[in-house]
Amino acid sequence: QVQLVESGGGLVQPGGSLTLSCAASGSIFSISTMGWHRQVPGKERELVADITSGGSAGYGDSVKGRFTISRDNAKSTVYLQMHSLKPEDTAVYYCNAYIRGPINAYRNYWGQGTQVTVSS
Repeated sequence: QVQLVESGGGLVQPGGSLTLSCAASGSIFSISTMGWHRQVPGKERELVADITSGGSAGYGDSVKGRFTISRDNAKSTVYLQMHSLKPEDTAVYYCNAYIRGPINAYRNYWGQGTQVTVSS
């Protein structure tokens, strides 16, 4: 059984900063790419950022230069530092990770989501 647990969401004013965390736990043999997506009602889930096990990161166009993704492989945790937040960043943020168990192939797991609201 594998779980991804997110934390760090909340209410922040425009221009402010917030850091999200997502920790993986359970029967984990190895973790490949980890990432963050976000979704607002009525829209498809979109990629915010992802990062490989080697540390190579990629970002969605709307967050480049403002968000930074990082990971701590020893803690099986991925982070998303968000700066210069805008009201349009308001969404439910989900982390995901490609995880292989002791006898399984890689499978994509998702967290439960954490709400980020940017408003004055």
